[in-house]
Amino acid sequence: MELPLETVALYALKLAYEREGESPILRDDPIMSDCEREVFGLLVRRGDIEAIQFRVAHCVGLALEALGGIETPLGRELNKLFADFNAAQTMEQLEAPVIALRDYLKVIL
Repeated sequence: MELPLETVALYALKLAYEREGESPILRDDPIMSDCEREVFGLLVRRGDIEAIQFRVAHCVGLALEALGGIETPLGRELNKLFADFNAAQTMEQLEAPVIALRDYLKVIL
């Protein structure tokens, strides 16, 4: 679960901050400090769904801004997928939505 969460954060931050011709954002980039696999791993082990959703919400919010908000087709779909993720109340319920978010962000990158 930690890897897909980290990947969602990475892809979202890439959408928000990465510019053509500049160095790519990588997993060990300082911008990823609050969203590293180890951070998500700790939150997953604790079962702290709210903290996981909070961290992912920050990253997805930045990606939504980069896409032009929920008024755009890409933004509407991202918002829908995030709403499914945010509605999860157990760790098991987070699995499918985080994979859907990861896959969507990968495609639109």
